[in-house]
Amino acid sequence: MPRSIFRPARAAFFGAILAASFGALAGSLIPVSKVVPEFPREAQLASVDKGHVKARLTLDAKGEVTRVDIVDANPRRVFDRAVVRSLSQWRYEPGPADRSVEVDLDFKLQ
Repeated sequence: MPRSIFRPARAAFFGAILAASFGALAGSLIPVSKVVPEFPREAQLASVDKGHVKARLTLDAKGEVTRVDIVDANPRRVFDRAVVRSLSQWRYEPGPADRSVEVDLDFKLQ
């Protein structure tokens, strides 16, 4: 199982995710393993201190993420790369292939 790349020392410098809420398109799916996205350095350099991203994950039968689509983002394209990189490492319980789950992530610089 992948380990989280979230490091508290780095989080203090770069910021962290404040909240994440999870909702499935058909029923509720809860991740069994997640990697928390880091607050992008590029966002901090651009004076962006908060944001929101909604992503849709497609899962295979083993519960692995096969696709991450950004549904909505504010500001646009600032957090997308960090979100795709981390959410692609999330794992869910095995089940039917091609399940989808939507994830809302709120970023705030700490």
